[in-house]
Amino acid sequence: MRHLNTRKPRAAGCLACTVLAALLALPFQASGRNYPAKPLRLIVPYPPGGGTDLLARPIAQKLGESLGQQVIVDNRGGANGTIGMDLAAKAPADGYTLVLALTAQLAMNPAIHKNLPYDPVRDYAPVTLLGTTPYLLTVHPSLPVKSVRDLIALAKARPGQLAYSSSGNGGIPHLAGRMLEGMAGITMVHVPYRGGGPALVDLIAGQVQLNFAVIPAAKPHVEAGKLRAIAVTTAQRSKAAPGVAAIGETLPRYEVSTWFGILAPARTPASAIGALNREIVRILHLPEMQDRLPVGFAPIGSTPEAFAGFIRKEIAKWAKAIRESGIAVD
Repeated sequence: MRHLNTRKPRAAGCLACTVLAALLALPFQASGRNYPAKPLRLIVPYPPGGGTDLLARPIAQKLGESLGQQVIVDNRGGANGTIGMDLAAKAPADGYTLVLALTAQLAMNPAIHKNLPYDPVRDYAPVTLLGTTPYLLTVHPSLPVKSVRDLIALAKARPGQLAYSSSGNGGIPHLAGRMLEGMAGITMVHVPYRGGGPALVDLIAGQVQLNFAVIPAAKPHVEAGKLRAIAVTTAQRSKAAPGVAAIGETLPRYEVSTWFGILAPARTPASAIGALNREIVRILHLPEMQDRLPVGFAPIGSTPEAFAGFIRKEIAKWAKAIRESGIAVD
């Protein structure tokens, strides 16, 4: 009777396990070739200087260090992010182009613009949901208000005379203003800009009276005395803005926040998506990154599949909110 020699198969099995473990430890070996082999581009659909930049740049820098290739931040502002999103949708699906998108581009624009040049579901491959942040309602120091209640009273006394700036038509700051008008029974003038940075600049200059901006972008100006913060756009107060009331305290059920995510063009290889997801999620939760991420930003770091499902749910939610807000569809 012949005895089977099981030593070699066992050794081969161990060797296979070792090789597999080594391959799994190399997340950037994709499709039998080194990935990435050249610099990556991260499109930010807003001008430089806004709150989105404060998130994009530290992530891009750390990701570049990890990949061994530069990650270039490419600011393409305009049309509430439509220009940058369209550029990303039409980029080669080779793993070298990414886009940092917000609620406005993925969930709101489809409900506002009939002729949107991109499809938020069909044209992109989700990488990860980065996290969320509330907005800060700030006013010019010359405006005689220190609370939402004061603002409502002044707006009722001066109907149509107070103007608020936003990052663009149909964006979350625009909707935040419309929701405030509708729930408080007031009328204000909306002044859209090509990004949150320019919108804040004109508020500081006194060209408009109030603004809704992400906390990281507005807070330094508040601390410098150039703006006055009167509320965060949530139901409850935020740890990122100590001592600042929530609009929900005056107007129950009022809550507006935004989320950020990274995507690639549709049909980007799954190996590249998986590698980027693992690395970005790891970076988001590094201890040294916590001081570099924007104030008020709550990191998440989802899987690509979870982010895809989240986007679909958000599209339905914001379509309903926009319909009820009365924001015009073009």
